[in-house]
Amino acid sequence: MVEQIGIDRLTGIIAFARVASLGSYTAAARSLSISPSAISKSVQRLEERLGVTLFSRTTRSLTLTPEGFLLHERALRLLHEAEEIEQIAAATRAEPVGLMKITAPLPVGVHLISPHLPAFRERYPKVSIDLRLGDTFTDLVEEGIDLAIRVGQATDSRLIARKLAPNRVCAFASPAYLERRGIPARPEDLDRHDCVNFRYQSSGQLMRWPFRTGERIQEILPNASIVVDNSDAVVALLVNGGGIGISATYIAGPYVARGELVPVLKNYWTDRHHITALWPESRRGNPNVRAFVAFLVELFPNPTPWDAAFALA
Repeated sequence: MVEQIGIDRLTGIIAFARVASLGSYTAAARSLSISPSAISKSVQRLEERLGVTLFSRTTRSLTLTPEGFLLHERALRLLHEAEEIEQIAAATRAEPVGLMKITAPLPVGVHLISPHLPAFRERYPKVSIDLRLGDTFTDLVEEGIDLAIRVGQATDSRLIARKLAPNRVCAFASPAYLERRGIPARPEDLDRHDCVNFRYQSSGQLMRWPFRTGERIQEILPNASIVVDNSDAVVALLVNGGGIGISATYIAGPYVARGELVPVLKNYWTDRHHITALWPESRRGNPNVRAFVAFLVELFPNPTPWDAAFALA
C-alpha cells in the first residue's frame, strides 16, 4: 500500500518549488504571504525527510544542487496539476468568490487601480484582493498570480492579453518655471533647460524621452539636473519648479486641470506602449478574472478621461 502524503510534506514541496523558482526565501515568502523563517523551516524539514540537500547556500546566493534541480522539475509538475484542479473547480462557479492576487506597476496601481477596488468589492463582496505593486515583472504562473496589469507588450505565450489603454507620456513643467526660463519649441531646446528624469528601479537605467518628427522617432537622454526613481516624485519636482520632466498623463492630468502643470512639446510626443491586462491561460474560465477584466474595461474607456482632458490642455 502506498503511504499517503501528509500536509506537511505538501507544504515543504510548495516552499521548495517557490524558492527554487524565485531564487530566495524572501521572495518565496512574499509570494506565499508567509514569513521567510517559515519557508526556511519547511525546506529544511523537506531536506531532512528526503535525505538530500536541495540548495547550495552561501551568504550571497542560493542555487539548486543537482538533486534539487531534478526534484524541482517534478515539484513544478505536481503543483501545476494542483493548479489545474483548482481552476477547473473555480470555472464551475457562476459567482466570483475567494482571494484574487493581482500585480501592477507602482504608479498604475496607486493611481488607476487602488482607488477603484472598493467599487469592485461592493459589486463582488465575496472576493478579497491581494494587490502587489512594484516594477519587477513577476512570473504569473510560477507565483500563482491571477492577473497582472503591465505596461508594454506581452511576451509570454502562456498568458492571455487584453489591451486597456495607451500609456501616454508627455513633457510637463510648472507655469512659474516656463515664465522664468521660456517655453521650448523643439526637443533640441531641452539642452538649455533644467530637466528632471526618471530612473527605472528594476534596471537602474535612465528613461530615454521619445519624440516624433514626421515619420522619424528619436530618443533623447536629457542632461538631467535631478534624477529620481519614482513617478510621483517626478511630478512633485515639476510642480515646485524643478524643471521639465516627463510623466504619464494619468499622473499629471489632475495637476494640469488645476493649472499647476503645463504640457510642453505636445506636437512631438508619441505613444510607444499600452497598459495591458494579462492572465494565465489556466485562468481563462476563472469567474474572478472574468469579473475583474470586465471591470478594468469600464475603467479604461476609449479615450480615457485623463487623455481626453490632456488633449484640451
